[in-house]
Amino acid sequence: MPRPRPPTTDSGAQRRRREEPKGPLSTWSDEALFEQLCRGSEPHFNVIYERYFQRLYAFVYLRARNHADAEELTQETFTVVFRSADGWGGRASPLAWIYGVAKNTVSNHMRRLRMSRERLEQAGPSPLVTNSPTWSFTPEEQLDLSRATDEMEHRLSDVAPWQAEAFSMRHGENLSIVEIARRTGRSNDAVRSGLYRVKKLLMEVGDDMPIGRSR
Repeated sequence: MPRPRPPTTDSGAQRRRREEPKGPLSTWSDEALFEQLCRGSEPHFNVIYERYFQRLYAFVYLRARNHADAEELTQETFTVVFRSADGWGGRASPLAWIYGVAKNTVSNHMRRLRMSRERLEQAGPSPLVTNSPTWSFTPEEQLDLSRATDEMEHRLSDVAPWQAEAFSMRHGENLSIVEIARRTGRSNDAVRSGLYRVKKLLMEVGDDMPIGRSR
């Protein structure tokens, strides 16, 4: 256990952490940005996102070997970073911590793929069937679903129309980032940022409105 410092001791690093940097956010250090991100600041997170998206994407792609999966896993990594920034703790550089989150995200993805392949192999060639002719929901689940739909529509009203359109292109038409950028007249990075924003809002709805679970 580290020895506590006397209350009168004030290191230079501590003083720097308390002094907010001057200038545009794009000039701030990773550490300064993360200190604000730990307080839930989205503008500071956006700078981290723009600064490291391409590097994280390359890191993830080398492991996933699939462009679509790499994009999704990189977005998932940044979602975890935003939600769990207070777990950074300053024990490593912010970038090293982000890489650790990415590595865990990819490992979990690969584990899920392996388990899915194993289940398919165990199932053999038999078709998948169900004893129930229709999907059904309990009244409570139907109420949850209705509330979640209303909340989703409310949240999506806060995003720009082109962002909602880009999300539909990506997940409805399965278009590439490059094609979406061409159709919307936006840069690739702007499209990625817009997709992340919509996805984050939808994930928040899922967290706030768990279907079929009493609150």
